[in-house]
Amino acid sequence: MWDELKRHERFVRRVLEDGRQEGLGDVRDHHLRRVADFQHERLIHLLVTLFVALFALLTVGWALVEPSAAAMALAALLLGLTAAYLVHYFRLENGVQRLYRLTVRLDERIAGHPLSLPPSEGDRDPDRGA
Repeated sequence: MWDELKRHERFVRRVLEDGRQEGLGDVRDHHLRRVADFQHERLIHLLVTLFVALFALLTVGWALVEPSAAAMALAALLLGLTAAYLVHYFRLENGVQRLYRLTVRLDERIAGHPLSLPPSEGDRDPDRGA
């Protein structure tokens, strides 16, 4: 999944660097579908990470209450698996955050102006206050 996320990120960056306007709407639609896929993947990995961490903590507690080689081996295995899942989830989370920034850049290219800047003084609605 990590390689797929990086591949999609490279694709969108190449489209943005290309400078052409035609086809940007289709690229944005494809990008939003891929972001939804990665968000789903991220949610699933968060749940799996939480459950593995929970079972690791329960196993550590069991190993402390009833010390045995099997309990300690299982605790070590689950703690290692939890660490691996945390690294994977961290990378997935940061990748999805980068995709969010690319979404804003695509929207700005389609709109033809920056969308993330505050409105200028002349753009403010006098009825809404400051």
